[in-house]
Amino acid sequence: MSSTGARFFRDVLGTWTRRDWIAAAGLLGFVAVAHVVAFGLLFAVVAPHRYQLGTSVFGVGLGLTAYTFGLRHAFDADHIAAIDNTTRKLMTDGKRPKSVGFWFALGHSTIVFVLAGLVIAGAQAVGTLTDDQSPARHMLGTISTISSGTFLYLIAAFNIVALAGIWKVFRETRQGNYNATELETALDSRGLFARLLRPLMSMVSRPVQVYPMGVLFGLGFDTATEVALLAMAGSGSAAGLPWYAILLLPLLFSCGMTMMDTMDGLFMNVAYDWAFSNPVRKIFYNLTITGLSIAVAFLIGSIELIGVLHKNFDLDDPITNWISGIDLNNVGVAIVGLFVAAWVAAVAYWKLARVEQRWTPAPAVED
Repeated sequence: MSSTGARFFRDVLGTWTRRDWIAAAGLLGFVAVAHVVAFGLLFAVVAPHRYQLGTSVFGVGLGLTAYTFGLRHAFDADHIAAIDNTTRKLMTDGKRPKSVGFWFALGHSTIVFVLAGLVIAGAQAVGTLTDDQSPARHMLGTISTISSGTFLYLIAAFNIVALAGIWKVFRETRQGNYNATELETALDSRGLFARLLRPLMSMVSRPVQVYPMGVLFGLGFDTATEVALLAMAGSGSAAGLPWYAILLLPLLFSCGMTMMDTMDGLFMNVAYDWAFSNPVRKIFYNLTITGLSIAVAFLIGSIELIGVLHKNFDLDDPITNWISGIDLNNVGVAIVGLFVAAWVAAVAYWKLARVEQRWTPAPAVED
């Protein structure tokens, strides 16, 4: 490891205590055990039976699809904003929160399980919605996709406003006029649900108190991933699958979401621990994460809306044909790669371009 890389590693994790490492290991250990249980059930109990689900078989592929939905769902702008804002608030209060993302994901997962159970209980009454030829299913699918795409565009718009505010603070900082209050205001404007639930977030004093916030976010039922997951659960119930096989879907979904949200919370903690020591670091970090949130929201929203237009207006051109053929299940994995690649690039740019030295205003010289 180069001296520069080692110095950066010490800057980022050098302030962690033994207690911090134990807390992080405990969280990741719990998530790892949940993965072993979920995938153990998938491979050893459910997949060997090859249960029929419509024209397909409930096997490893379907389980991985539910898991990927969870990975993708964790990167919704509201998830990122809620975990980020709460971590920042607690660290500003002098706390060292490691489990914000974990408790948020558990709250959200609770609603996913409850909704899946309700869908299973009532699937026979709405069995027509599992028929691929059902006009009702087609209409609801179109409406849900349009709603999801529009919502993501709205999220992106909110975050563009926030990004403009952060950029304004950056310009003022370069002129020697760093305004911490203005930066906090810009950061608090990210995410629609995060804005609506800001009073609740301000009352949080411990990470475990984020659990009910996750429940409320789950009740928003605002993205195509949750809609698709519950549609899968409803189809399984209508097809006569055993309850444990159907509930494996939300379990796998929750494993994916909880893993990414937990890592997000830990990452936010590390990032803010590093960023809080220098205003320039804080601005650079938030420019990066907010810009990524905008890109993800526009990417997913555009794929969904263009897909609806292509299907309902019988469009036939190379561009919309290609976009409508994109498998959103794979996009979640691509988003994970995008975040990792972007952060590697951001860290490299920070060090190689000497951002901290160039952006930090020189102290005023007294006469």
